Amino acid sequence: MRTTTVDLTADTPRGAAARRTTAWTAGGLALAAGLAGGLLAPADARQGQAQRLMYLHVPAAWVAYLAFAAVLAASTAYLIGGDLRWDRLARAAAEIGVALTAMAIGTGALWGHLVWGTWWAWDPRLVSTALLLLAYAGYLVLRRMLAERTGGPDGGDRRVAGPAAAAGIGGFLLVPVVHFSVIWWRSLHQPATILAPERPPIDPRMALALLLAVAAASAAALLVLGHRMRRLERRLGGPNEPPTPHTRTVRRTPAQVR
Repeated sequence: MRTTTVDLTADTPRGAAARRTTAWTAGGLALAAGLAGGLLAPADARQGQAQRLMYLHVPAAWVAYLAFAAVLAASTAYLIGGDLRWDRLARAAAEIGVALTAMAIGTGALWGHLVWGTWWAWDPRLVSTALLLLAYAGYLVLRRMLAERTGGPDGGDRRVAGPAAAAGIGGFLLVPVVHFSVIWWRSLHQPATILAPERPPIDPRMALALLLAVAAASAAALLVLGHRMRRLERRLGGPNEPPTPHTRTVRRTPAQVR
């Protein structure tokens, strides 16, 4: 039976089965990627064993791109249709993207320390990635501030969702800047490998391990997204009409006859 994103977020037996299937798929891909990257793929001729950090660094960066693309798509869908479920999807995807971008920066810093001899360099790719992290961390902070100001729930209030959607769309402008920074400016960071304009300058065994790692990270991120969306739907209740500060529960009492 084909698993869909709706299944992953559903609080039903079918949804639970879809999440288990995705978890097993992510685990199998991660095991295959670990074996391919650790045993099958050779060490880089110049960077040595430090190059194996690529199998963590690159998947984190690429899936972060996908998460921010999901923020863009969900924010646009919210502005068009007004369904607050799209706003909750944008929030969950941004949380995943921020975590993965931080992981990409951390593994990149370790890789740079081993290869370049420094934890940080004012390199266009590094600086633009840090700005991307700050932009979407700021997006999440903006959501929290608006929710505190309005008194409504983050992910269940249109007064939060509208400005957040605009910020989520604007933040995506940094993604192509990050990706093409190694082409537009002189950079210490190596250029593209898999998506290089010419024949990818990478050993086929390395390419296989890298593709498996990207697939594993994608499946794991999809699983986390499903769980996060399910929790948000549970906590926020209805899909479109959130409680507001002006909404009060009225308790009815029997009329007294005098």
